[in-house]
Amino acid sequence: MKQKKLITAVFFLICSLNAQAQIKKWTILECVEYALQHNISIKQTELDTMVAKIDKKDALGNFLPSVNANASHSWNIGLNQNITTGLLENQTTQFTSAGLNMGIDIYRGLQNQTRLSRARLSIIASQYQLKKMRDDISLNVANAFLQILFNKENLKVQKELLQNNEKQQSRTQELVSAGSVPRGDLLDMQATVAGSKQAVVIAENTLLISKLSLAQLLQLEDYENFDIADEKFDVQDSPTMMQTPDAIFKKAKEERAEIKLARTNLQIAEKDVRIAKGGFQPSLTGFYSFSTRASYSDRILGVDGNGDPIVAGPQPLFDQFSDNKGHSFGLQLNIPILNGFSVRNNVERSKISLERSKIAYSQQELDLERNVYTAFTDAKGALNSYEAAVSALEARTEAFNYAKEKFNVGLMNAFDLNQAQTLYANAESEVLRTKFDYIFRVKVVEFYFGIPITQK
Repeated sequence: MKQKKLITAVFFLICSLNAQAQIKKWTILECVEYALQHNISIKQTELDTMVAKIDKKDALGNFLPSVNANASHSWNIGLNQNITTGLLENQTTQFTSAGLNMGIDIYRGLQNQTRLSRARLSIIASQYQLKKMRDDISLNVANAFLQILFNKENLKVQKELLQNNEKQQSRTQELVSAGSVPRGDLLDMQATVAGSKQAVVIAENTLLISKLSLAQLLQLEDYENFDIADEKFDVQDSPTMMQTPDAIFKKAKEERAEIKLARTNLQIAEKDVRIAKGGFQPSLTGFYSFSTRASYSDRILGVDGNGDPIVAGPQPLFDQFSDNKGHSFGLQLNIPILNGFSVRNNVERSKISLERSKIAYSQQELDLERNVYTAFTDAKGALNSYEAAVSALEARTEAFNYAKEKFNVGLMNAFDLNQAQTLYANAESEVLRTKFDYIFRVKVVEFYFGIPITQK
């Protein structure tokens, strides 16, 4: 009995957790944070940052000496040189040799120092690229979120319109039954109700598609149960809109990641020119090597009184290693004279890349200035459109209310009433559209001014 109760409790707990998971409402902040953590493009950019850090380790490694050990063991048959005595001998024997080589760059036209500086700039550039990617994703998520809110509000409008039409249809039915209005008015109202139902279906489909778009942007698999919180975004005066477009542009020029990225890429191109020019300068390298060897062949110590050779076995292995060891060290100077114009060509290529970076930086500034002025102008225009839409809605509301009064007393037919109602519905939908359009346009302007996209 207790086991059944436990199973039942676990079952209801699981159902409760599933229900809570299904009714989760995503806020705009949660959507942005989730997208930043799971977006594929951001993950790829993070990998680029990791590669840049590895490149910095390579640049640091250029300052360290290169050390390599070697060893070999060989079997020689026939006429071979004895590596211990240096004489040619016709015999079968074995030889062992070992060595250690070390080299270090003393001077290489300051290329190593410049490569390290370039690697540090590459890390900074990858970080700016990552920030730019995160900003773009945040902006796209915010736009998709506001689009869902608009579609939700629009669906409410269409449903309310359907309810009003159904009420008018019932009222028209009563008037037709009473003989106050012709039957044609009832047919017009029935057609209007059918059109309203179709508009509701279209609004539902549009809302569903906008939810799917945001869910895909967040890379969620459970599209059907995805929904957002009904956050309230009011039309408010933004302090940023009190600024001049030039002031916003100057602030964006200091804050925006794309400008910092272009500036850093320009600095990287300048480093590439210095690295290429370093190839004209001589390089100085220090080296050291150690070697030793051992032979497993018999030794001839001399001759006896009869003139016969005195043969002894090989010396102990480690004694030979100690006796045959040798050291060498020194400096190597390389002076480039003619290398098929490769150094000169590399310098010319790097200069061309530098000019490209300068042009790209100038173009990025122009693009940012154009985007800021466009965003500011669009926001101003969106506010004017919203205010005009509100005024139009007020007028259409009065006209619709007046039309309903005339229809109720039989001074207006159903067709004219439907026309007035359609104009009212369009005006209400236009207010919603211009409202969220203005909110997003202001968000873009604030975004250029350095205000986070999720800040209300």
